[in-house]
Amino acid sequence: MEYCFGVDIGGTTVKIGLFSRKKGLLAKWEIPTRKGTEPTPLLKDIKYEIEECLNRNGLKKEHLAGIGMAAPGPVTEDGCLRGTVNIGWGDVFLGNEAEDLISVSPIFIGNDARVAALGEYTFGAGKEVNSLLMVTLGTGVGGGVILNGKILAGVSGTAGEIGHMTMNPYEEKQCNCGKKGCLEQYASAQGMVRVARKALVNTDKPSVLREMDVLTAKKLWDAGKMGDALALELTEYISRMLGMAIANACYIVDPEMVVLGGGVSQAGEFLLDMVQRAYAENVFPHCRDKKFALAKLRNDAGIFGAAALVFQSVN
Repeated sequence: MEYCFGVDIGGTTVKIGLFSRKKGLLAKWEIPTRKGTEPTPLLKDIKYEIEECLNRNGLKKEHLAGIGMAAPGPVTEDGCLRGTVNIGWGDVFLGNEAEDLISVSPIFIGNDARVAALGEYTFGAGKEVNSLLMVTLGTGVGGGVILNGKILAGVSGTAGEIGHMTMNPYEEKQCNCGKKGCLEQYASAQGMVRVARKALVNTDKPSVLREMDVLTAKKLWDAGKMGDALALELTEYISRMLGMAIANACYIVDPEMVVLGGGVSQAGEFLLDMVQRAYAENVFPHCRDKKFALAKLRNDAGIFGAAALVFQSVN
């Protein structure tokens, strides 16, 4: 039982990794995500890929300690995946269905952001700490809390959903979740672009942002790094939103470390420093000196976390 597979199911692709308990990641690849109203077609794709990988490596299912799966939706304590908006499924006990179809047991299921946090805790930026809060800045804003090596899921599977913390009760535009004023509306890649476009309309300040045919979050942060005054003003505003949200979250769970991940985190130390400074300005002194770090595993955090789900549960 030396091996396992880590599977990260995303809205566009499914990432798959073969792991050894002793040697770590042995192989990784991805396939397109087959969407639909129920998971069977996609699970058949995953089964085929796993069986082909086993054959290539001279392994059998009996050599597997299990399979870990990260999925884009809340996962309850009893293993129910509460819908996947980006794929089209309703509520499903994905682990049970996967075990029956793939003929491997056990199969562990977790929310993608929470599983990515476990990956960073076990193999990445959080290897030296006992607890962490991970915030992923991408298409949305995801979050995950790891306490004493375990994912904090909550009864409904939504613990750590920092992206839907209400930051502005006067916001008029609706978030994808149905609420208004969520952190995600300001600090996701799409939210950052929305904030920037709104500012470009409401002010006549000169900025390189006005010269861009296609404005992206990366271009906004790059402009801030170059010293563009308006871009700096906007990145500071976004960082203040993130700093306040992280401060509020840390009052509840008080982790040892905060990890920033997701595509926007490639802005690097510039982003990290701004968010950490905003956090310190919005939290009381007792937890002001919290460790902050950038994620190390990047797009592989999900498969590493999924593998960790298996290896921490099966000895």
